[in-house]
Amino acid sequence: MKMNKPLYNQEQRARRDATVWTLVQGILAPIQFLVCLISLSLVLRYLITGDGYALATISVVIKTLFLYLIMLTGSIWEKVVFGKYLFAESFFWEDVFSMLVISLHSLYLYFLYDGGMSQRGLMYLALAAYTSYFINAGQFIYKLRMARLQMSKGVAA
Repeated sequence: MKMNKPLYNQEQRARRDATVWTLVQGILAPIQFLVCLISLSLVLRYLITGDGYALATISVVIKTLFLYLIMLTGSIWEKVVFGKYLFAESFFWEDVFSMLVISLHSLYLYFLYDGGMSQRGLMYLALAAYTSYFINAGQFIYKLRMARLQMSKGVAA
């Protein structure tokens, strides 16, 4: 996929570089990724061995809280940079897919609270949520990589 239009115009890039929310996102994103990897290993451990359900559950809840935090701060960042809390043109499809990610994580919390799903079912739901998260993270990484390549070629990214 080739990005014809720059990700940021000059004013947006200046706002991106000036806001503390860029740093916040830069710190939270790798922390959330690490939390997800740890939780994924605990979920898989439970599914393979049947041991460690409580620890896996706690890890999924922590991962979900990090997701909520990064979504909240990311929407503030998007508002500062693009003037919209979500669905700015530059990140429209990434934000659309983010809604699936947050929905799956929220469904996990709902069924954990409701008790309407088995332990294994909850862990499979967590895996679905994590799969969507990894796809979404890939979308953002790809988009930011394309923007960096545009900048290196002299296009105002």
